[in-house]
Amino acid sequence: MIDGFKKFIARGNMIDMAVGVVMGSAVTSAVNAIVNSLINPLIAMIFGKPNMDGLLAFTFNGATVSIGAVFGAVLNFFIIAVAVYFFILVPINKFRDMSDALLVKAKLKAAADAAEAASKEAVGKGTADVASKETVAADSSSSTVDDKSTPTAEEQTVALLTEIRDELVKRRTLPKSV
Repeated sequence: MIDGFKKFIARGNMIDMAVGVVMGSAVTSAVNAIVNSLINPLIAMIFGKPNMDGLLAFTFNGATVSIGAVFGAVLNFFIIAVAVYFFILVPINKFRDMSDALLVKAKLKAAADAAEAASKEAVGKGTADVASKETVAADSSSSTVDDKSTPTAEEQTVALLTEIRDELVKRRTLPKSV
């Protein structure tokens, strides 16, 4: 039972929601300070009322309708939404884009480095194989070297990485210099 609760709390969605609630309350207090210290005094200077609650208010049959209070709530919501978007969502999305781009770049570089290293190793092995085949042929004229032997795992890896590199270059997702 406790393990299930731990899994529920540790899920990414729950943690994201908790962070969102905390950030929302922090932004709300900042927006309320801006509204109470800046916007309401401006409204008081323009309309002669201390806040929007009494603005455009009328009473009919004992019921008071306050359009200003609704307008104030909408204004608060709009300011909070703009603040959350520009100060939280935009930087987070920018950071995610940058980290995704760096991750892709690192993976491409690692694949290119591995392909280059494997290619160099295969070239080195190829010349060593030719020299050893010539030595074997010279030492024993009766025994023959099988030129059509199955490729080793390293040679298969080199061929696969080279094929991937060539395909990436062809698709223009990897520079030709790699």
